[in-house]
Amino acid sequence: MITVHHLETSRSQRVLWLLEELGLPYEIKLYKRDPRTRLAPPELKAIHPLGKSPVITDGDLVVAESGAILEYLGERYAGQASGDAAHLLTQVGTPEHLQLRYWMHYAEGSLMNWLVMKLVFMTIPTQPMPFFVRPIAKALCGQVQAKLIDPNVAAAAAFIEDHLSKHTWFAGERLTLADFQMSFAVSALLSRASVAQSCPHLAAYAKRMEARPAYQRALAKGGPVIMSA
Repeated sequence: MITVHHLETSRSQRVLWLLEELGLPYEIKLYKRDPRTRLAPPELKAIHPLGKSPVITDGDLVVAESGAILEYLGERYAGQASGDAAHLLTQVGTPEHLQLRYWMHYAEGSLMNWLVMKLVFMTIPTQPMPFFVRPIAKALCGQVQAKLIDPNVAAAAAFIEDHLSKHTWFAGERLTLADFQMSFAVSALLSRASVAQSCPHLAAYAKRMEARPAYQRALAKGGPVIMSA
């Protein structure tokens, strides 16, 4: 039995969606964030030394990092699946394979850095602090967002919008592992930047993703995808 050590409002939602698409039996062990720090609880360190989510156990095997988990599950189980789930991997040497590899790395290597920074700098002014410090914190965080974070988020949104104007899914015309890896980043992008109206193809992609029955089942089991600011 596969166990997903699932931290609420986290990247492990990607894993739940993939497991639902693959039709694999699994169980969820849910972990709540610390209400003050929003960090993962220390109990996760009993599963993996870094105490981060997602982590899965498959028998005696422990796999961490969402991209590695997606690749493990795809390589291990997609060949036994049917329908769309049977084609989540791509043939080496094809344009689709190159696209899959690119988006698997882009999600965490480039995009999520800016989205996490966006959340952090939106959150800082809301934290407890002396009243006379709050205006300074708000002004500084606003400047960092306006001059550094927002331009990079906007550039990423435009880049993804252009790609999705030419492709139904991230690696082409079929659902692949790239879509699971990008799913959390897409949801975060649409929630933390005003891009839905200016990026209709990105918004339409999110609707296609969210309309899939497997995605809806994962959402029902795992809870909300994105942490509010």
